[in-house]
Amino acid sequence: MRYEVIGPMAERFDEVLTAEALAFLVGLDSEFAARRVALLDTRRARRDRYATGQLPDFLPETADIRADPNWRVAPPAPGLIDRRVEITGPPDRKMTINALNSGAKVWLADFEDATAPTWHNVISGQLNLIDALDRRIDFTDPRGRRYALGDELATIVVRPRGWHLVEKGIAVDGRPISASLVDFGLYLFHCAHRQLDAGAGPYFYLPKLESHREARLWNDIFVFAQRYLGLPHGTIRATTLIETITAAFEMEEILYELREHSAGLNAGRWDYIFSVIKNFGQWPDFVLPDRSDVTMTVPFMRAYTELLVRTCHRRGAHAIGGMAAFIPSRDPEVNQVALNRVRADKRREAGDGFDGSWVAHPGLVETCREEFDAVLGDRPNQLDRLRDDVSVTAADLLAVDKTPGQVTAEGLRFNIAVALHYIDAWLGGVGAVALWNMMEDAATAEIARCQVWQWLYHGTPLAGGGCVTEELVRSILAEELAALTAGREGPDRDRAERAAQIVEDTAFGEDLPAFFTGGAYARHLGPNRESDVPVV
Repeated sequence: MRYEVIGPMAERFDEVLTAEALAFLVGLDSEFAARRVALLDTRRARRDRYATGQLPDFLPETADIRADPNWRVAPPAPGLIDRRVEITGPPDRKMTINALNSGAKVWLADFEDATAPTWHNVISGQLNLIDALDRRIDFTDPRGRRYALGDELATIVVRPRGWHLVEKGIAVDGRPISASLVDFGLYLFHCAHRQLDAGAGPYFYLPKLESHREARLWNDIFVFAQRYLGLPHGTIRATTLIETITAAFEMEEILYELREHSAGLNAGRWDYIFSVIKNFGQWPDFVLPDRSDVTMTVPFMRAYTELLVRTCHRRGAHAIGGMAAFIPSRDPEVNQVALNRVRADKRREAGDGFDGSWVAHPGLVETCREEFDAVLGDRPNQLDRLRDDVSVTAADLLAVDKTPGQVTAEGLRFNIAVALHYIDAWLGGVGAVALWNMMEDAATAEIARCQVWQWLYHGTPLAGGGCVTEELVRSILAEELAALTAGREGPDRDRAERAAQIVEDTAFGEDLPAFFTGGAYARHLGPNRESDVPVV
């Protein structure tokens, strides 16, 4: 037998980890594991070139694809025609019910940035999706409040983990399998026919792609998987997140590679900012101000989103806007200010031609829907709005130095606090965390720790005087850790101290680690055999 389940078997896990499902995973791994590794090597080589001063550009070898006016993606699939509001969240039992009942058109069941990849979270999340499609899911919280599915449910779209991550709970030929293939494969195996029976289909969000060749890999996986499971060609549909600076230069090519399976593109704003810092953080022209100043209206972000809408609609694909991460609070003044910002953000997206947008909390669904209703009316989308007025150059996408704002002591402390609190929660098995009225996930934590690294690397001046130094960062980190651990004992205190060590490890090095999640997962989460896990 080529596979081994290393993760412990909890109640009903055998319903997910069947011999047939595991054989499917082995088939995916046998066919595609080597290509995944080669593409990760390509990512590293590209980053090395950027470190020497090379900048990305539109690819000359794919100019014919961009110039050809005739090709289009597949028409929208059932359940994905009207996407004016999409809600995101981890597939835990309570969130599954609340998201499906939220009134949103789509629920992004997120195994990636909103899920800490513990073995329990990964397999129980798959079980929750099966139960939801069978309408046998319910949940009772500690206060006795019961949650159950209503009549009108959102369309489920699953976001698997990115190519850079592995799953330690399942080994193939003695090595951990790709986390992307686990999340995709288990859901497709168990839920594809359930979704088709319900009048929809198996739909996915593809995270953190960096090139059209990575999109081609996904498309080949879809073709293989459909043939293996006896699904009609084109059954699978996938929306690709454009959340890396390299993918922004290959939007049309990504749509082209996936055209028979494409459901559009999404503006993954937080990971996009993270990608800019990760790839160009060592260059002074790419130093960004406080995260709160890097809004969607600054020049390089504006260029990216307008190009995304134009690209999608030219090819008949949906363009989905970015996350509104605000979490409603009990303070009416805080709520009003934040809701006004959310409303303005969604109004801008709808006015720019997006077909829908994301929210992180059910309390924002109505606000988002109202702004898109005002533009769409009874139409399900605005694919007919081609945005021929948009013209974006490579220089526009890279105009990071035109971002207004300052680096402040408050912004530095906020980043350290967010990174520390989030990683502490992540190590505790929670991947979506409400912090200071915002829903923070792995993407926003990555921005926080990368900005600290970038400001340290450049000794960035602070608006009120002084500059960012290692001594200052260590002092703030110690203060925030002391506040976090006040009253904690035993494992809880140890977890916070490990989180602080991860923040330190990823902020003070000469080189910026590509992702905190890879190394932290290898050392701290999931079943054992950490030595077998590559840190990508």
